[in-house]
Amino acid sequence: MVADHGLSERKLKILHAIIQNYLETGEPVGSRTISKYTDLNLSSATIRNEMADLEELGYILQPHTSAGRIPSDQGYRLYVDMLMEEKEQELTEMQEQMLDKADRMEQLLSQAAKVLASSTNYATMVSTPVSSANKLKFIQLSMVDEEQIIAVIVLGGNVIKNKIINVEEPLSNENLLKLNMLLNTTLTGMPIEEINLGLIARLKEQAGIHSEVVGNVLDAVAEVIQVDNEMHIYTSGATNIFKYPELSDKQSAQEIISAFEEKQQLNELVTQTLAREDNTGIQVYIGDETPVQNMKDCSVVTATYELGEGMKGTIGIIGPKRMDYEHVLKSMKRLQNELDQMFHKEET
Repeated sequence: MVADHGLSERKLKILHAIIQNYLETGEPVGSRTISKYTDLNLSSATIRNEMADLEELGYILQPHTSAGRIPSDQGYRLYVDMLMEEKEQELTEMQEQMLDKADRMEQLLSQAAKVLASSTNYATMVSTPVSSANKLKFIQLSMVDEEQIIAVIVLGGNVIKNKIINVEEPLSNENLLKLNMLLNTTLTGMPIEEINLGLIARLKEQAGIHSEVVGNVLDAVAEVIQVDNEMHIYTSGATNIFKYPELSDKQSAQEIISAFEEKQQLNELVTQTLAREDNTGIQVYIGDETPVQNMKDCSVVTATYELGEGMKGTIGIIGPKRMDYEHVLKSMKRLQNELDQMFHKEET
């Protein structure tokens, strides 16, 4: 395993620089090229000595026709193992953080709906944030066995998805690294909607004989994005509706309460709120203006809060048309600001 290589920090840095340079250029790498790596601050003579040691240890080779060196299989293996270990650790830390964050967010949003219901005396709902403009953070391809690779896809908001992809024939470490570099150089930080057929065709062309693998990876990206928009809605105070005679006399109270229990119509309300171009403000729908059929006898007030990274959620208050608009708008604005600040604080 990685810990047994016994190389000094300096040798590792030099080996890393040689491999990265060779992957980018395909040309053997000389000591002068390595000396230009600013964070090394070593003389050419020192680098030559270290390269001679690395060659003796079997991590790099010198092609007969050149003064430069190229990585050996053993060098690639060490590089890949370290890369995998580093990414593994990054992903583990990210997953732990996200689980912790998800738990906190659940408690926070559920609590927010309750506080809003008790302060206004109306029915309330708060949705979990979903991505409106998701970006691809990075893709990590790793070999599982000779017939399968795993693509770890990290999206904006640090949503992590894994997808196993079958391959016709095993990929060498060098080709796998090249594919990782090709995909990440092009796709890192790109909004999902910009990954179009033209771009996919260009990437497949650049991948040459591995175009099928690239096609499968991009299919996996499209697939995980579709299942990613799972939203949960926290509600509170639905029974407050009974406090208003104009609603409790009719069938409306029952309809509103069933809308809160089934949540399908609340989902539509959230989707429509987030779809509006001016969706960062507060919207007030009175009577027939409401997007939700069962709430025609009510007033519905919605607002959007932001989590950053294109993640947005919705807050909603449902009450009679004679609601205390001033109080509702103040409460809504306060909660919107609190959620914005709370989430941005967690980000930093």
